[in-house]
Amino acid sequence: MAGSRGRLLDVPLLRVARLSAAMLFVLLTHITLLQSIGPPTLNADRRNERPLLARYGHPRGAILSYDGTPLAVSRPSGAGPYRYRRLYPQGEPYAAVTGYTALHRATGIEHAQDAVLSGADPKVRLRSLVQRGTIEGADVRLTISDRVQRAAHQGLRSAGLPGAVVALDPATGAVRALATYPTYDPNALATFDRGRLAETARRLRQEPAQPLLNRALNQVYPPGSTFKLVTAAAALASGEYSPSAPVEAPARLRLPGAPAYVEGRCAESGRPTLAYAFQASCDTAFATIGLRLGQDPLRDQAEAFGFNAGNLRIPLPATPSRYPLTADRSQTALAAIGHHENRVTPLMVAMMSAAVANDGVLMRPYLVEEVRLPDGSVINRADPAPYRRAVSPGLARSLAAMMTSASSPGGTAAGSPGVRMASKTAADEGEPADHALVTAFAPAQTPEVAVGVVLERPGDRADAVAVIARAVIEAALG
Repeated sequence: MAGSRGRLLDVPLLRVARLSAAMLFVLLTHITLLQSIGPPTLNADRRNERPLLARYGHPRGAILSYDGTPLAVSRPSGAGPYRYRRLYPQGEPYAAVTGYTALHRATGIEHAQDAVLSGADPKVRLRSLVQRGTIEGADVRLTISDRVQRAAHQGLRSAGLPGAVVALDPATGAVRALATYPTYDPNALATFDRGRLAETARRLRQEPAQPLLNRALNQVYPPGSTFKLVTAAAALASGEYSPSAPVEAPARLRLPGAPAYVEGRCAESGRPTLAYAFQASCDTAFATIGLRLGQDPLRDQAEAFGFNAGNLRIPLPATPSRYPLTADRSQTALAAIGHHENRVTPLMVAMMSAAVANDGVLMRPYLVEEVRLPDGSVINRADPAPYRRAVSPGLARSLAAMMTSASSPGGTAAGSPGVRMASKTAADEGEPADHALVTAFAPAQTPEVAVGVVLERPGDRADAVAVIARAVIEAALG
């Protein structure tokens, strides 16, 4: 009888034990999930102050120009829950490079190099804890030259037109200037006042001029006549042309299968040499070359320069420049003169000249020269590397000679007194809606800098693109 009652009592106890075990399992599973999966979600939650307190609880590393000019620094806030605040001493001229770090957002180098700047990178964190007992961010020194960057910014601001400038060292790929206009003051977004931050961000986003847009890396434009550099390269690489070879350049070329024409705009219409057609920017000559070569050689040559490549980070992400993957004969003729669906970033405009200037080898562009710990030791240094073989050395020399002729009196490109330049412009396309572009390098015989400049819809101020290119080159060589 007693045994029977014991067995009856054991049944509820067994059920309770099983339920408790199940609840304990659920609890432990939930804790495990929170610890392994939950932190990123919780840290991203805007209601969670702990990540912000940690982020601004210690100094963030400085961002410096190549010359050592402070571009972004951390200073004690003096009040409130956040111990340090971010300052941008140079302001607008560097906004496209530094970006900004706000309460819940970072852009530019502030975002791309956040791990080392914040001290979250394992190497930076370990070294600072061992040496100082606290977490400190590492300094990031960029490739940007302060003199060249300011020349680029001042040139764009003086022109008063939306646009961008990129300057590269053709031998290494180091970015010496990266400027965009209109721009903004990153200090206005580096505030702990949430209301003020939201209002400033909203105003900048809604401005028609798009000051937050990094035009140098993330806006694409029809390349116009600057693409004739690619077409000339394809023509020379085909073996069917040489700089002194005559090319067909009718005064007017009807496009096959289309009721449309390309106008000549060439003083020597008929059969000028390829070099003269390039110097005079003869549309019909290059459209005819496109028809003769066909789509595949043109696309292959464009991709050798970096078109259609979607993996370029410097470390800021660059929007791919585009050459159409498919095109009929009429479209190929237009693509050969930089129309149809061709699109370039200002970075690509500079890269085209950089490849020619460096004997046909395009070096991978990069913005970060080195990462240095607070004790002065370098933990990461740039290692320049080839990105593309655009053309052969001999072909590069032929293109450089043609670009140098285009910069001489009688050519259509941008020359500079006292400095022999090699360049190609697209500043005379004839339509008010067209953009003005120039790709150039200098000195022509011993290149030290390659430049890409774009101005949006300049109208009768298209010549300003050449003025900016000259100013940037002179600053780089000064």
